[in-house]
Amino acid sequence: MPDLQFQVQGASVVPNAASPCVALQLQVSNAGGELIHTVVLRCQIQIETTRRRYTEEDQRQLRDLFGEPERWGQTLRSTLWTHAQVVVPSFLMRIVTDLHVPCTFDFNVAATKYFAGLQDGDVPLLLLFSGSVFYEGPDGAMQVAPISWDKETRFRLPVKVWRDLMDAYYPNSAWLCLRRDAFERLLAYKTLHGIPTWEEALERLMNAAEEAVIL
Repeated sequence: MPDLQFQVQGASVVPNAASPCVALQLQVSNAGGELIHTVVLRCQIQIETTRRRYTEEDQRQLRDLFGEPERWGQTLRSTLWTHAQVVVPSFLMRIVTDLHVPCTFDFNVAATKYFAGLQDGDVPLLLLFSGSVFYEGPDGAMQVAPISWDKETRFRLPVKVWRDLMDAYYPNSAWLCLRRDAFERLLAYKTLHGIPTWEEALERLMNAAEEAVIL
């Protein structure tokens, strides 16, 4: 019976995709020695937030996510990033394939806040695998077996890869989702004052708020 092992060898930006994706170069090996016809692989990816150090600037940027640094002993917990899947082609001993991981720039998503709040270094990931493996049995017949529930691997994703991805797909911009009533108030303000862009409308509101604090 196949005994699959997994290891991530690197990560890169997927260019010109329909939506932002990071490609993880995933090595799949089979210690059992059977000819593998294909693997239908599913992967749950978690961020292991406690497995890295945080600078004071990181702590400031992540306060919205984890609260005050003094409470991080209680609030810093592993969190789900996303799910990904890939169909691995035929191989005998090992193969390297790209696992495309979908990414979002929606700041209502905790993972986006986490990535954006880090200045440099890497993000500790835990990859949990499931799925089915189709292989050639001793008599040459096709057989199928589930991937063992305990198959996992760790990888430290450079923050730079995520930043390069967002710079490629959203150059000098960011996405912000608003409640409809808040959007309509902002639209009314923008229209009333004849402000040409959303950026200028927000800048006027922020400048007015800062001046009110100073006064």
